Amino acid sequence: MPVLAAACVLAAAAWVYLVAGHGGFWRTDMRLPGGADPPDPDRWPSVVAVVPARDEAAILPETLPTLLAQDYPGAFSVVLVDDGSSDGTGAVAAALAGQAPGSHTLRVVAGRPLPPGWAGKVWAMAQGVAAGGECDYLLFTDADIAFEPGVVAGLARAAVADDRALVSQMALLRAETGWERWIVPAFVYFFAQLYPFRRVGRPRDRTAAAAGGCMLVRRDVLAAAGGLERIAGARIDDVALARLLKRGPARARCWLGFTTRVHSRRPYPGLGALWGMIARSAYTQLRYSPALLAGTVAGLCWLYLLPPLATLGGLAAAAAGAGSVAWWCAGAGLAGWAVMTVTYLPVLRLYGLSPLRAPCLPLIALLYAAMTVDSARRHRAGRGGEWKGRAIGAHGSSRS
Repeated sequence: MPVLAAACVLAAAAWVYLVAGHGGFWRTDMRLPGGADPPDPDRWPSVVAVVPARDEAAILPETLPTLLAQDYPGAFSVVLVDDGSSDGTGAVAAALAGQAPGSHTLRVVAGRPLPPGWAGKVWAMAQGVAAGGECDYLLFTDADIAFEPGVVAGLARAAVADDRALVSQMALLRAETGWERWIVPAFVYFFAQLYPFRRVGRPRDRTAAAAGGCMLVRRDVLAAAGGLERIAGARIDDVALARLLKRGPARARCWLGFTTRVHSRRPYPGLGALWGMIARSAYTQLRYSPALLAGTVAGLCWLYLLPPLATLGGLAAAAAGAGSVAWWCAGAGLAGWAVMTVTYLPVLRLYGLSPLRAPCLPLIALLYAAMTVDSARRHRAGRGGEWKGRAIGAHGSSRS
């Protein structure tokens, strides 16, 4: 019992550290850099948006028109790379552009076969960059991302005003079904805990990350860092790109924050779809290491599950006359559970969800632990990173 009490106290102390010293990861007020109202640039930089798309015909009508209709004052065009689609993605994209006279230029590029050593999405991104020609900035986005008016102008304005080579915003993921409302906010919360956004924005901090649905990148800085070839095999392309820019030869200034004006329209109607989304990359994040997998699962259990279990178990034991150690377990567990709950409230507020969901975070963490273990199982079975017919083999190679 004393060992358990000590573990509970350490867990509560860990939560105090996370709140006070971990880059304010729980806060969601990180908005575009450059001040509350940055001035327009003297010359609006040219921007080319690059959209990798594989079998996205169904979702493009909800998203592509919002990008083509951006009211950007400078030169702006869109390149959509049809990455081996079998559902007519390229034709749908071309038709959507034709239905929007006066919108920005769209070029649809038929993707070439995946060469050895390249991840599918990064290869599509590289083809889009090549097709886009000369420009000041590249906007890497996804086929399921919808933009409200003025978003591209806001990104460019902030990048110029604050001298950032990478400006990335975490899109609001869809949270409409019951399972989406439970799983999606926790996904955002855990991502921010892993990569505290404020630390990403500090030039001297090594933390580097980005959100792949919305990444504005200075093209000359990307070239100076070695280009996308340097991250050719990356399965988590957004984080790899941010690390290349911030930690590589360019030592670029990067920024990552939240927004309510960029939306992912991809539906995850049931637990199975959400499970697949998370299991697809969880083991990749752990660098395919069984040791890191074991440490991560143990850490999740200690940090998230122990506090509520200690609270309930300690109170039950104390009521049965177990003595002061039981009260220590209950008190430390309740403190950790309370702090954890408070840190989850801003993300729930961002998604317009009830704060009464916050105390249930330990149960969601348990689900995430199971998804992480399943991610390793899939990788061992040769189905790691499976996405629309592509998978990562047991030794990290891509298979179509």
